[in-house]
Amino acid sequence: MESAISYVSSKSRSPLGSSDPIAAAIGLLRPRTAVDPDFSAAGPWALRFEAFEYVKIGGIEQGECWLVFEDDSDPVRLRKGDVFLLVNPPAYRLASSPTVEPLPAQALWESAVKGRVCIGTEADEDFSMCGGQFWFDQANTTMLIDVLPRLVHVRAGDRSLGQLAQVAHLLSTETKNRTVGSSLVLDHLVQILFVHVLRAHVDQTDHPAGWLGALSDDGVGAALRALHADISHRWSLQELAGIARMSRSAFAAAFKKQLGTTPGEYLIQWRMSLARDALRRNTRSISELAVATGYESESAFSTAFRRVVGSSPKQYRDAPGERMTRT
Repeated sequence: MESAISYVSSKSRSPLGSSDPIAAAIGLLRPRTAVDPDFSAAGPWALRFEAFEYVKIGGIEQGECWLVFEDDSDPVRLRKGDVFLLVNPPAYRLASSPTVEPLPAQALWESAVKGRVCIGTEADEDFSMCGGQFWFDQANTTMLIDVLPRLVHVRAGDRSLGQLAQVAHLLSTETKNRTVGSSLVLDHLVQILFVHVLRAHVDQTDHPAGWLGALSDDGVGAALRALHADISHRWSLQELAGIARMSRSAFAAAFKKQLGTTPGEYLIQWRMSLARDALRRNTRSISELAVATGYESESAFSTAFRRVVGSSPKQYRDAPGERMTRT
């Protein structure tokens, strides 16, 4: 019996995914954001944050503080102008000194008035910061979590901080002066800040992990960008190696070293990630997805999907809890 699910017309369909690999990955993550209150302090202070499964981000506007993970790793000094990203962090503290007894951050955040919280006397403030947190679609979270270190620390003197600092300042200003439309502005500013931190991480790291690092490689990165720009194309190893200006064997070895898989398997996994997302959100029919992901027939697509996902596209689409409302 045919499903009663309706689909929008397939005419003038845009390509599946995005030609920008970072934009495509973040799109699959379906990030949901929450902006923290603008925090300021005077004198000794400390806050304890519970372990968090996804990503937190913050920027130091004034003063300095210590970041202390509660797993006995070395404390990290954060200074004015620094921006930091915490990926799946354990419980941690932010403090004027590692020895100060902390307050629970969540309780303090819940006491915010007009988007602000303060420890100590406002007139004596010598520290302030802004930040937020992200939750991601669970099915695709590992594509980002697995290629980032627990802490990405972009220091104020880093050459890549220019635009990042401007966005952090805008975020802080909007948090303090909430008005009509602020929730939308804040949501986008946190996501923009996130992208800038990812860029800075790639720029300042000698060998970033996985696909994120491969993007900065002149050879493999060029091929990877081409692959993402047209996932319906039936890419051959020869074509990708030509784009990378490498021999087939050298390209295959470099790709495997940087991404941990073959170009063909990477393409299949990426296609299936996009297909899962489209099926969950009910944006394309199975036959449309077959065309969009480069398969000759719906049958060929379904076979590949079942091999990767473990169920047929129809079973995946119709499974309780998998489908999302199309917006």
